[in-house]
Amino acid sequence: MSIKLNGELVDLKEDVKTVQQLLAFYQLENRLVIVEHNRDIVVKDQYDSTTIQHGDEIELVHFVGGG
Repeated sequence: MSIKLNGELVDLKEDVKTVQQLLAFYQLENRLVIVEHNRDIVVKDQYDSTTIQHGDEIELVHFVGGG
């Protein structure tokens, strides 16, 4: 399945079907991340129940420390 992730077209593996699985695939599941799914913000409690489908647009914003 193909989605637009942060403005880029990407092909996802078949086992990535939810926002939680997407975050795990990119190793972001234990980080503070803001997720926008088709222009709607997804709250953390809904990561497991928010499914990803072909053609969806997802924006992931995560914070990086530094100085």
